[in-house]
Amino acid sequence: MLAKIMLGDAGAGPGALPIRVRAWDGSAVGPVGAPGFVVRHRRALRRLLWKPGEMGLVRAYVAGELDIDGDVFAALGAVARVMRDGAGPIRLSGDDKRDIVRTAVTLGAVGPEPKPPPEEFAPGDRDAALAGPMREPTAFFARILGDGLPHGIAQWDGAADLDAADLDAAGLGAAQAAAHAAVAERLGLVPGARLLDLDCGWGAFARYAAAEHGARVVGLARTSEQAAHVAALALPNVEARGFDLDDAGDGPYDAIVGLAGIAPAHRPAARLRELLAPGGRLVLRQPVRRPGPHPVRRTFTTGYLVPDGGEPPTLGALVDDLDEAGLDVRSVVSLRDHCARTSRAWAAGLQEHWDECETLAGAGRSRVWLLYLAASALACESGRLGGHEISAIRLDREGRPRP
Repeated sequence: MLAKIMLGDAGAGPGALPIRVRAWDGSAVGPVGAPGFVVRHRRALRRLLWKPGEMGLVRAYVAGELDIDGDVFAALGAVARVMRDGAGPIRLSGDDKRDIVRTAVTLGAVGPEPKPPPEEFAPGDRDAALAGPMREPTAFFARILGDGLPHGIAQWDGAADLDAADLDAAGLGAAQAAAHAAVAERLGLVPGARLLDLDCGWGAFARYAAAEHGARVVGLARTSEQAAHVAALALPNVEARGFDLDDAGDGPYDAIVGLAGIAPAHRPAARLRELLAPGGRLVLRQPVRRPGPHPVRRTFTTGYLVPDGGEPPTLGALVDDLDEAGLDVRSVVSLRDHCARTSRAWAAGLQEHWDECETLAGAGRSRVWLLYLAASALACESGRLGGHEISAIRLDREGRPRP
């Protein structure tokens, strides 16, 4: 049944499956040694029958009815290759379709559509949209992000050559420190400069900018818990405000920074220009997707992480927005390798502290975050998703950048 669903008429039988699947009764299919999945409950098959593809798999995994046996990256990568790399759509004969239904009936997998797991946002859920993706406690994210809770894309020297040993807490900390130094340099921070941090998280970059460069920082915090965490740090020259761009006030700011990592934060380019002083600098580190048709549909990201506007823009659209707003784009640098390595390092932190994270946030939400981080890393590595740093300047009244 699985071979027919995944491979179609062109498949060579169960031995051609790129994964090994073990069922609740101990039976298994697929090559020994291949990335493994465990179907713990027949309800997982019912979910796949009702929602073939991404959402069926996600719901079964988040609900604990489907497990990954071994390396989560290898397992998800194998499934993604089958779903995306085929020469065309899967074709099933009438006999195959009848066999699949007959097998599903025999397994008790036919019945009403199961309810989504409670971790999934209902369509149009305003409360979920307001809460955003960062609903877990600060202690949960501390296990993932490491000391100081830096949440932006880290900067890894020789990122393409790193192995798993480099993704430990020490390696992540050094890479985040390198990213902070590089961003601060491009912002041209000087003592007394007024800096707006568009998504300050738990204050990691704001703390660095104030302590190392003497900047006066206003940080926009996505959640009240983030704002409270920054306030409790009692950092000199750092103030946390609400996440709405109106909370930034009227400016002007000498520099504006946006370090999207765990979750992107889109901001109107025209408003950023208004807030930026003539000659001021803007640096955005932003996830982007590849151009092309982008049908509006419910996805894992919009169903579990970011209910409103969860899909990142294309690089071209982002640069065009800044240019049309009157900001002079000076450089665009690819961070795709760094984005993939950062997501892998965060996933490693989550797996290392799995029991604690389950206690802090629950098993379902821990699974959501592991799936999100692993899928993000794989999407970057395959080129379907990327990260870029965009630097821009608001020219002064004579059309010149700030000295």
